[in-house]
Amino acid sequence: MLQEQKQEEGNPEANIWEGYVDWRGRPALRRGHGGFLAASFVLVVEVMENLAYLANASNLVLYLLQHMHFSPSRSSNTVTNFMGTAFLLALVGGFFSDAFFTTYLIYLASAFLEFLGLVILTVQAHVRSLQPPRCGGSTNPAEPCREPSSDEAAMLFTGLYLVAVGVGGIKGSLPTHGAEQFDESTLKGRMQRSTFFNYFVFCLSCGGLIAVTFVVWLEDNKGWQWGFLISTLSILFSILVFLAGSAFYRTKIPNGSPFTTILKVLSAATVNCCMTKNSNNAVANMAVINPTYAGGSNVIIGGDNGDQQEQAAGKGKEEIDLLEIQTDSLRFLNKAVEHKPMYGALECSIKEVEEVKVVLKILPIFASAIILNCCLAQLSTFSVQQAATMDTKLGSFDIPPASLPVFPVLIIMVLAPAYDHIIIPLARRRTRTEMGITNLQRIGIGLALSIVAMVAAALVEIKRKRVASRTGMLDSSNPLPITFFWIAFQYALLGSADLFTLAGMLEFFFTEAPSRMRSLATSLSWASLAVGYYLSSVIVSIVNDATGRANHQPWLSGSNINHYHLDRFYWLMCILSALNFVNYLFWASRYKYRPTGSRK
Repeated sequence: MLQEQKQEEGNPEANIWEGYVDWRGRPALRRGHGGFLAASFVLVVEVMENLAYLANASNLVLYLLQHMHFSPSRSSNTVTNFMGTAFLLALVGGFFSDAFFTTYLIYLASAFLEFLGLVILTVQAHVRSLQPPRCGGSTNPAEPCREPSSDEAAMLFTGLYLVAVGVGGIKGSLPTHGAEQFDESTLKGRMQRSTFFNYFVFCLSCGGLIAVTFVVWLEDNKGWQWGFLISTLSILFSILVFLAGSAFYRTKIPNGSPFTTILKVLSAATVNCCMTKNSNNAVANMAVINPTYAGGSNVIIGGDNGDQQEQAAGKGKEEIDLLEIQTDSLRFLNKAVEHKPMYGALECSIKEVEEVKVVLKILPIFASAIILNCCLAQLSTFSVQQAATMDTKLGSFDIPPASLPVFPVLIIMVLAPAYDHIIIPLARRRTRTEMGITNLQRIGIGLALSIVAMVAAALVEIKRKRVASRTGMLDSSNPLPITFFWIAFQYALLGSADLFTLAGMLEFFFTEAPSRMRSLATSLSWASLAVGYYLSSVIVSIVNDATGRANHQPWLSGSNINHYHLDRFYWLMCILSALNFVNYLFWASRYKYRPTGSRK
């Protein structure tokens, strides 16, 4: 130990995290920056950040219905578009984190924008004159409900989309900021990072639990201004907690635009493909990756064999970056380095080509999660409207329909620690591998659960409609004599699916992506949510278009959800989910994990 300390004193660079700085821009120190202490601030921040976001997103459809007088269909589409935009903008946050700014600065700027948006929404909810008049005013009770005027709508959407921009920036920077606190060159660091991703989803759910219980109850019983106010204070406190951890963070130095590298490699490969081969200009010694590295990312642990492989991984990291060895996959891209480019701007290195290959290989995994997120979108729209027609009493307590997400949240809060402390250790001992259960296996479990969830949703809707028809309450505004706990089945199943898929995707994209593209790659997890929400709106529109022909009533149109054919829509989503699962198995079975040593 003394000898190691003397070596560090004699070589100051040994005590510095290469490629990382502290919050003031100075080199980050190994003994003072990073680790689980730094990441714990990120976990606390995620609780408050998700509370601020989900408190309104989960109940927003009812706010638009009851206070802004939108139709059920327009309310659903507005919510899905808002949530989709928020998650899609995570790509922008990830891009700026990788290219120009640090994850530290992107989080602070994004949280401030979300704070401004919530202030606007709070003011509008508090001042009655900034909202449409109540339906059937005192002067004319028969007066129909009026949707917001242009000024009222402008204020509403300005607040909503400032929140969306803020949420996008936070989702694109915060998970990466926390994961970057761990030393991936050691087995301990990688295992801690895996634990961080599990607890990141756990903390996300903790914030969600408070949001869909206490805050939603306040919104429904005391007024929406209180819900918006709590969200505003929550995001403000999250900024203060994040700043409190500044002295402990290590932050990755931006390395320029990843899109520039991707575009350059694709352009160079295309141009060189059109050129006549010139063997004199071919790059010499184009080695193919050593086949011993092709088996995946799992490292054998336990016993002397685990120690030897861990030492080998560390040695490989010091001596060579495996991304600088050309591989045989996606051979078309190899043409980017086979000839001297016509233009100097198109000159590529083997490392750049291999980085682009990694990005292209993970895109099918990203696309496979989109249909799952279409299913998740229903939890914030049609499922809430279904629950609003049912008996929501629990004893003498009236449960707000928007509190239904408490079921998936509780499932996640139980499963996340159990997965990390029970399931994974057992799987590691059984498989004698570093991960126990691979990230692609986790994602696959989530996709399979989404199929079961849609089956449950269709069967429950059939039961709900039968009760409404049998009791003659199809056109009644009174609660149906069926408990809303039936809806809990689809919520619990989709919540479990979300845990496996989201945690698996966050870790998969982070660990597989090149280090200078990690924020952008991790943002793909949220972008799949965005595309899923957008696609949900598109599917609803297509279904209504296709089923409303020849003077037929569209499946999902009108002001009364009891006249919807929601069960048929859920069966359609079940079929799409099954086809998507088959597509996922095709790509996942062919994916080769990057070796640990190449994640430089």
